[in-house]
Amino acid sequence: MLDPTDKLILEELAKDGRISMKKLGEKVHLSGQATANRLAKLEEDHVIEGYTIRRNYRKTGYAVHSFITILTRSFDHQPFFSFLDTQRPFILNRFKISGEGCYLLECRFPSNDELDKFLESLTRYVNYRLSVVISEV
Repeated sequence: MLDPTDKLILEELAKDGRISMKKLGEKVHLSGQATANRLAKLEEDHVIEGYTIRRNYRKTGYAVHSFITILTRSFDHQPFFSFLDTQRPFILNRFKISGEGCYLLECRFPSNDELDKFLESLTRYVNYRLSVVISEV
C-alpha cells in the first residue's frame, strides 16, 4: 500500500520525470538520498513500471488522432492482429473492451488520406466505428 509520501512522489514524477532527486526530495520533504531509496523501492515493487516521454504529435507529423472501435466478424482474430502488427507506426494503444465492440484502437495518422488507407485495409478483417478527435478538453 502506498503512503502519502509515495503518492506525492508519483504525482511529482508525473509532472516532471526528469526531476533531480534533490529537487524531488525538497517537494516531498525528504533528503535526496531518502527520495532515491523510496523511488528504488517503488520501481522494485513494480509500482513504477518505466519512464516515458510525451510527444507533440503535431510537430512529429501525426496530427490526426482517432479512436477506432473494432467489431469482429469471425472468431479467428489472428489475421486482424497480424494486420495490426504491420501498422505499428499508427497505433498508440490497443485495448480489449466490453460493451459495443471487441477492441478499441487509439491511433495517430499523418493525414486523413493515411487514415483512409488504413481503414480501407482494416475492412478486410473487421468492421469498425471511427471517432476522430477534434480537440482535447
